[in-house]
Amino acid sequence: MEKKKLLAVINPISGTQSKESMPDVIARTIDAGRFDVTVRFTQHASHATLLAEEAIKAGFYGVIAVGGDGTINEVAAALRDSEVALGIIPCGSGNGLARHLGIPMNAEKAIEIINCDNIEALDYCTANDRPFFCTCGVGFDAHVSQKFAEAKKRGPLSYIQKTLMEYLKYRCKTYVIEMNGKVVSEKAFVIACGNASQYGNNAYITPRASMHDGLIDVTVLHPFTPLDTALLGLLLFTRHIDQDTNINTFRTPELTIRRQAPDVMHIDGEPVMMDADIHIKCHHAGIRMLLPPGDSDRNKSILKPIENGFWDFVSTIREELNI
Repeated sequence: MEKKKLLAVINPISGTQSKESMPDVIARTIDAGRFDVTVRFTQHASHATLLAEEAIKAGFYGVIAVGGDGTINEVAAALRDSEVALGIIPCGSGNGLARHLGIPMNAEKAIEIINCDNIEALDYCTANDRPFFCTCGVGFDAHVSQKFAEAKKRGPLSYIQKTLMEYLKYRCKTYVIEMNGKVVSEKAFVIACGNASQYGNNAYITPRASMHDGLIDVTVLHPFTPLDTALLGLLLFTRHIDQDTNINTFRTPELTIRRQAPDVMHIDGEPVMMDADIHIKCHHAGIRMLLPPGDSDRNKSILKPIENGFWDFVSTIREELNI
């Protein structure tokens, strides 16, 4: 039987760990009787997209994104609406999409998922025709993503530091949202649009989001006081943020967010400049992915207890601090 060709696209600067050993890890863990793997390292921004496009033309069976949500976005942008499947070995700072899909953070275990060769068609979304697969948003989270991208140091601790520093200076803006035949005006701290459920590190900003339903979950976080931050953080990591009184939630196949002027937004955690008006649309079952067997839509399950969310994040911080 002819082996199925896979391309592993490795982003060497994603996350905080070196990727030098990753080709060896892939070689010893992949099912060599079924798959023939070619490994390429990215060399610049958008290189992963170019490599994935080449894989499609060359008749590859699948492309494995080895990196974080930004790397996955670049690979998946090429693979959407094609027959070539996306695999994930999560190596980023947050790994929101992988966590949503139940893909292990351990590289060997993630490769074992690929060995299962279980493919499902999932939703993806676009913001003014730019694809995203996990979340996008405007407001404070987009502002912080821009500051984080400018920082020399990566990782959860650096993100927390940037968040706290910028929170003290940030001023909320007013947005007009059009969806489901309605128009609402919202003064918002964050407007998050989720194809999947979380930013990463088990911070669930759209906790009910599904990648099977053809809908975008929208979370509008209104201005709040510093006294509210601890409770909001707890709800964010325990998957209950939609129950807070400062939150409005919506579900829609598409929406338009109107701002007073062009500004930054984040797409899968990466900051991009976008027009004042942003049209966001869900594309149902448009991306084929190599997933754990069984029910890949983890959000159909009972809500995770706190130890599976907040304490996982605390553990990550402790590892970064070596404590």
